[in-house]
Amino acid sequence: MVSLEEAVIARLKKEGMEFEILVDPYKAMEVKEGKEVSMDELVAVEEIFSDSKKGDRASKEGLLKAFNTDDFETVVKTIILEGDIQITAQQRREMQEAKKKQIVYFIHRNAINPQTNTPHPPERIERALEEAKVHIDVFKSVDEQIPGIIKVLRPIIPLKFEEIEVAIKIPPLYAPKAYGELHSFGNMVRDEWQNDGSWICIIKIPAGMQDELYDMVNRISRGEAQTKIIKRLS
Repeated sequence: MVSLEEAVIARLKKEGMEFEILVDPYKAMEVKEGKEVSMDELVAVEEIFSDSKKGDRASKEGLLKAFNTDDFETVVKTIILEGDIQITAQQRREMQEAKKKQIVYFIHRNAINPQTNTPHPPERIERALEEAKVHIDVFKSVDEQIPGIIKVLRPIIPLKFEEIEVAIKIPPLYAPKAYGELHSFGNMVRDEWQNDGSWICIIKIPAGMQDELYDMVNRISRGEAQTKIIKRLS
């Protein structure tokens, strides 16, 4: 359970009443992103307050009127999802930096430069975010923010979202290990074992992951595998 010293106030005004809880700001952000978080990790005190600084608890009648329930977990999640979280300036900076890294990684992994058909380096994406003065909302998921971010980035860097299908042939010596790792790497379209013990597969991945795929294949096969992009799916 988060300590009182590290907790912040999450507040919601509903039906003319104030409701407050004391929460871990980082776990509260995860709740807003739709992730499952245990109450032990989320709240500092298992109480719903009308004024947390004074220690005044919300009445059962008030909870029932505002939320149609006095179930603690239900009320907590509603306050977080619909209310405001009073984070510090330092916490906001840390959250924005973490969210920016998630956004950069998403674009690097899923998009390519259509002029070269290769991923943009993360550093280039980060510079474009700064140049476009992109506002990052710490309490919105990456998926929610990406459409708007891509719209403002496209005048600065060319971006194209697509998937690719890559054919791979692994020599017999490295095929068993490659089989397991590649099956967990992307969407396996088809695969088959050859009479000589080599293994052939076609794997579908976001185009931005191709360098990561090639690095892994070369590591497993010590550079002896064969790869070829056979299809681009916009």
